[in-house]
Order: sequence, then C-alpha cells, then structure tokens
Amino acid sequence: MNKKGSYDLPLHYGKVPHWLALRMEKLAGTIAEEIVSSFGTDGFLSRISNPDWFQAFSCLLGMDWHSSGSTTTLLFALQKALQKRQLGIVICGGRGRFSKDTPRQLMDVSYRFGADGDELVKTSRLVAKIDNNCIQDGFSLYLHTFILADNGKWCVVQQGMNDEKRMARRYHWLSDSVGDFFSDPHTAIIGENEGEIINLSDSRASASRDSMLDFLIQPPVSQYNELRRIVMPTRHNILPRDINLKRLGAILAAAYDKELKNFADLVLMKNVGPRTMQSLALVAELVYGNPVRFSDPARFSFAHGGKDGHPFPVMTCIYDNVIAEMDDIVHKIKLPLELRRPVLKNLHNFIISIERQKKNIVDFYKVIDYNKKQSMIWGGKTASETLSSTYNKSKKIKSYNDDSQLMLFE
Repeated sequence: MNKKGSYDLPLHYGKVPHWLALRMEKLAGTIAEEIVSSFGTDGFLSRISNPDWFQAFSCLLGMDWHSSGSTTTLLFALQKALQKRQLGIVICGGRGRFSKDTPRQLMDVSYRFGADGDELVKTSRLVAKIDNNCIQDGFSLYLHTFILADNGKWCVVQQGMNDEKRMARRYHWLSDSVGDFFSDPHTAIIGENEGEIINLSDSRASASRDSMLDFLIQPPVSQYNELRRIVMPTRHNILPRDINLKRLGAILAAAYDKELKNFADLVLMKNVGPRTMQSLALVAELVYGNPVRFSDPARFSFAHGGKDGHPFPVMTCIYDNVIAEMDDIVHKIKLPLELRRPVLKNLHNFIISIERQKKNIVDFYKVIDYNKKQSMIWGGKTASETLSSTYNKSKKIKSYNDDSQLMLFE
C-alpha cells in the first residue's frame, strides 16, 4: 500500500467532545483487531502509513473530513485502544511534550519486544530531523508518533504546521519501504507545496549530501516535485467531486434496495438495519478494500457523519450499533476456524459485486439531505450542539421501513 504523495490539512483548533472520543477509541480498537487478525501487524502498518487510508479511517470515526486535528485525534484513539489489546503493536510519542517522551517509551517497549532500543531511538530522531530540518518546506513538527510492531517493523506518522498559512502537513514513513534513509525514504508526505522546498533526503541530492557534515547545513536546492500532492480544501462542506458516487451508490443499494437487502440479511448479517448496514459496509471496505479505493476519503464520512456537521451530524446511535456489531465480529475471530464467518470480507465482496453489476449513481444532495434528517432520529450530534440526544423505538422502526432512500438514485 506504499505510495508517494503530499497532503495539506487546514489547521483547526479545539477539543474532541468526550462522547465522540470514547466511541472513536472503541471502534478504532475493533477495526485494528480485525486488520491484525486478517493481515497481521504488517498489514496494519502498511495501512496506517498510507495517507489516503489514514484519512478515510479518521472520516469513518466521525472527525472533520479535512481537518489537521484528524491526525492527532486518530493516533491518540488508536494509542489508547492498542494499550488495552494484545495485538503486538504499540504507539509511542504524540503531540507536543508527549513527542519528547518517544525515546524513553521506545526503550521500554524494546525490552518487551526484544528489539534494539538504541537503534529504534536513533531511527526516531533521524526521521524527525529529516522532516523538520532537511525538508525545508515551512512546516515545523509538533507531532511525532512511532508505531512499532513486535516483529521489529515500524511506521512513523508525524505532522508539522505553518502558522502563517494556517495549514498542516502530515508525513508518513514505513520501515518496509526504507532501505537507505537518504534515498526517497517517505511513503508519503501530506501537504501542499509551499513554493520552493529543499529536500536533502531526495536521492537526486546525494552529491550535496556528501559535502555536508550536518543535516542543518543547507544544500543546493533540489525541487521536491516527484511526490504526488493531495490538498484538502479549507471549506467544511463536502461536494460531489470529493467522493466516488458510484461506490457510495453501491453501498446505499446494498443497504436499502429491498432485494439486495434481503440477500444481505440471508447470507451476511441478520437483523441489521439498513442504516447500520451502510456504516458496516464502509468499515468492511476500510479493512478489506484495495489501496485504490481510498482516493476519496470523504466518502467514509457517510458511515457516521462528522463532528462539524458535515456531511451530517454524527449519528451516535448508529455508531453504537456498529461498535456492538464489531465487538461481536471480533469476538468470533477467536472461535475455532470452522465456527468463524468472514462477515466483513463477505460484505465487502458483496458491495464490489453490486458496483460491477449496477449503475447506482446517487443524487448527492438528496443523500446529504436524507442523512441530515435521519441524524435527528439517530441521536445526531456535533461538537457544538446536540440535535437529538434520545430516540425512541417507534422512530427506529419507522426509519428501518422508510423507502425514501430509494428515491436517492438518479
């Protein structure tokens, strides 16, 4: 899943509400467990180092689809979740003063994993120095996390900010793809080009590197144009061009088309309402989807919504349903092989088959309007207000039988 690129995220300030932070930790933990169970720790590291997948994960958990805060919040939720699960993965470091504690944490973890702690600390410092000093792009690091697996492989996700531009830039590293640190070592850099960028780690700058005794000595200019750049807009609202409407349509069809829903109930997941099915389909794609499917991370906001109200307020009741379903799925992972059912994998394959067989192009704005109305029923909340803190069973039953979603297709 390694690829080169860049990503800019508008700087957003504020705190994640407690009601969302708790849910993010629970769901992030079960998703991580499903990934490690299916693909091992290497599979988890390769995904978290993919910038599009990382952003999609954050969107699915209810964060603002384009915010700089998605990096800090997702990593913190994962860090807490992994501390409670024996998955063989530890996240060290964090934001601000917590990043300075990375060396001590790495030394502690190295004893548990039988790794070379001194080498890990050296690696952590080197990666931070390259992004903070060698790539002089106007962004100063304020977050550094070192994600270590018990097999010694690692991933680094770190982020810098440019106060003047009010933008953030996220950097991703993955040990599997790093041979020589000074030969195009990034899996991706997320951020917009701020004019001329000096990149000492570019393989084309080897002649300049050889003449230097310190990282901080500025070399001859080498343009950092070989990386694909992805720029998140400053606007809060999601537009049709931000998502793949065919993929969104297939998910809605599986959840609301009566014939398809009946089939899904029969062979995949019984007694799951259509709105919960919609969210679980996006969870399944996050776990089992191919890398090319994450080029529109905003689409994953249609799982539960966003805390800024875009594309709609977070449906807390649906969120809780999904957490309960994922807890059940993860519990069954531990059963003997003959008793397991690859529910999420089957669901994802089912969605893919719908994409191939049907047009399923949706009316984007009708989908937004429908989900905003549904959020009133399903405990919709934003960071600043509560639209509906309660819901009753009669409304829940009514929403399950509501055929208006079928009018969303063109």
